[in-house]
Amino acid sequence: MDLGIYYAPDSPLEIASLRDLAAQIDDTHARDVVTGAGDWGMWINGGAWLTIQGQRLDWLYRDLDRVAAIINRCIEGKPEIYYQSGHPHGFHTHIYLAEIALCIPLVDTYGDIAALKSRVSPYPQALREALIRNNLWEAQFALETSVKSAKRADAFHLSGSLFRSAACLIQCLFALNECYFLNEKGAAQAVAKMALHPNNFTDRLNLALHLQSPVESHQAMQKLVAETAELCLESGFRSA
Repeated sequence: MDLGIYYAPDSPLEIASLRDLAAQIDDTHARDVVTGAGDWGMWINGGAWLTIQGQRLDWLYRDLDRVAAIINRCIEGKPEIYYQSGHPHGFHTHIYLAEIALCIPLVDTYGDIAALKSRVSPYPQALREALIRNNLWEAQFALETSVKSAKRADAFHLSGSLFRSAACLIQCLFALNECYFLNEKGAAQAVAKMALHPNNFTDRLNLALHLQSPVESHQAMQKLVAETAELCLESGFRSA
């Protein structure tokens, strides 16, 4: 379970108090499990990995000003992606919108979360268009640049290209269905429950990524990309 801790930068987090609380409730009673703001990088920010009576609980800090700025950019159709440990496809800035849209506020004294929620629902159409256009193009491009790798059984380059193509397909399908993407875990299974997706999507994706036959894996991914492109075209969207 994740617990978001949103704060205004002009009212910094009281890290010492958070560490005192962690020492009381965490099974290890350690204070150093709590980081400072920004210790986990610009996008994840910081927080804590706690275990309370055997149950995992993660604290995640979120800068309200940064979240609001990212929401503005995404509404304008300008999502971005950054390298981030723990996110094999990278950190997509529209994850911030997903967190706001899907979270259940426990405390929202000044209505900050409610105000942000009103901005991310319904799903922004400019964001939808940008994610479909950019990710569909890259899903196709990753396959075009790995044809020789498939024939040469260059597993290192091919596996990276197939994953990249698959990850872009998932971004495309989440956006096509106007569903917010949180992270890579369980994303393929989530797509299979959406209204618009290639038939037997998860099983076919898993088979393509197994690399038992490099050429067949590449061809299997090509078919998934082509079918996704057709779904997008039927909804009025094309790749970049």
